[in-house]
Amino acid sequence: MLLDTASLYFRAYFGVPDSVRAPDGTPVNAVRGLMDFIARLVQDHRPDDLVACWDDDWRPQWRVDLIPSYKAHRVAEPRPQGPDVEETPDTLDPQVPVIREVLAAVGIARVGADGYEADDVIGTLTARAEGPVDIVTGDRDLFQLVDDARARRVLYPLKGVGTLQVTDEAWLRERYGVDGPGYVDLALLRGDPSDGLPGVPGIGEKTAAKLLDAYGDLDGIMAAVDDRTSKLTPSQRKRLDEARAYVAVAPRVVRVASDVPLPAFDPALPRTPRDPAALEELAKRWGLGGAVVRLLSALE
Repeated sequence: MLLDTASLYFRAYFGVPDSVRAPDGTPVNAVRGLMDFIARLVQDHRPDDLVACWDDDWRPQWRVDLIPSYKAHRVAEPRPQGPDVEETPDTLDPQVPVIREVLAAVGIARVGADGYEADDVIGTLTARAEGPVDIVTGDRDLFQLVDDARARRVLYPLKGVGTLQVTDEAWLRERYGVDGPGYVDLALLRGDPSDGLPGVPGIGEKTAAKLLDAYGDLDGIMAAVDDRTSKLTPSQRKRLDEARAYVAVAPRVVRVASDVPLPAFDPALPRTPRDPAALEELAKRWGLGGAVVRLLSALE
């Protein structure tokens, strides 16, 4: 089981009231919410391995070089050296180090890589895995990793993590008319304002799905642009032709990496905490006693 950790702690932050606070009054709603998410996932799905995948670089420069608008609207503080600072709620930012400390004390592997997003870590671990993989994320971009033949599916939270949309190839075909790899082409044609991806103007999700159904993939669609006998409408042909520069680089931006160099780590789900004393201290300082009990109970 691979967790898109930031996606989950953002959901926890907005789903758990900020009245959930430590003894000193500091909000810990994201921390406690994420701990309860993990406890519920372990309880319901009983994974052998669990990895909290991490954004060491939430806006990699190599993606920005290809599409400068990539996540540009989410930059709070540009940095001439090192990763840009992402705009986050004032009361969430201080909770992220606590999340790191809790994961370390419990013994849940947290894995990131310089210059890459958590999506790329997930893509790499999914490519390496020999057995089934469940990816837990609220990010539709990871639908591209769905692969029934290799037992790769996405568990997409609908309400907390108690109600999950099990995303397999049948669901993708019914909802979007594509399989996992085809979702990359659909996503880049449609665009995604939340990631600063412009898409092809005038080509929305339904039109993109119809074009992919008719021409197979992005290469087939662009070949149809050059084929005057194809059944593209004049406006579609014009828009796709004008978007060639974007279409040429967008697949590299949208497609998650599958060959990221990762540090050594132990993915095995712990049965008991790695550092009980540290976990006890964290629980006391941040008022996480109940969440710790629930998580350890699930692990046991």
